[in-house]
Amino acid sequence: MISTRGRYALRVMLDIAANQKEGYVPMKDVANRQGLSLKYLEQIIPSLSKNGLIVGIQGKGGGYRLTRDVEEYKIGEILRLTEKDLVSVSCLAPGAPECERRADCKTVAFWAGLDKAMNDYMDSKTLADLL
Repeated sequence: MISTRGRYALRVMLDIAANQKEGYVPMKDVANRQGLSLKYLEQIIPSLSKNGLIVGIQGKGGGYRLTRDVEEYKIGEILRLTEKDLVSVSCLAPGAPECERRADCKTVAFWAGLDKAMNDYMDSKTLADLL
């Protein structure tokens, strides 16, 4: 399940994309338009900024902007930055210990296929598609 962190990050990115033509977008404006807690957004923004999805400036006229064109942002990229794992079952998570039943598991291929379909779908959609 995608957490509020991932859903809010996506909403922030969409809001910035829709409003950056007037310059840098203040996070308080995003919070107001989206009905989200500014305090919670301040916990999400650093990962988006640190990973180069947005860039910000402080002071009068400050805020955030996208670093690329909206067509270049895959939804999967944004969600993978903000979610710990995007897997259907814990045994398929990166770094998970090898399951002792894996060799005999009749369902692991199903879960792996579901994960692939989900990630392929998220990577087939961009911010431009959602705008």
